[in-house]
Amino acid sequence: MLTLREADVVRLLARGCSYAEIARQLGISAHTVASHVKNTYRKLDVHCAAAAVMRAIELRVLAAGGLGDGRMLHGESMGNSD
Repeated sequence: MLTLREADVVRLLARGCSYAEIARQLGISAHTVASHVKNTYRKLDVHCAAAAVMRAIELRVLAAGGLGDGRMLHGESMGNSD
């Protein structure tokens, strides 16, 4: 679903970081952050950061509590194995 970098960007958006702060923390340009955000919004079918964070939590890309590593990446299944 999301790349590792896209998940990192969403995690930092969830913490309230600006694009400039995300760029600094990840060692990339703000333009690259914007590209990751655009790709993430498209993949999650959302139009704003808040919706992206909520959708990422729903899909277990982010853990709801710590907004950390509940990541589902690349092609992993969203189905339950229960």
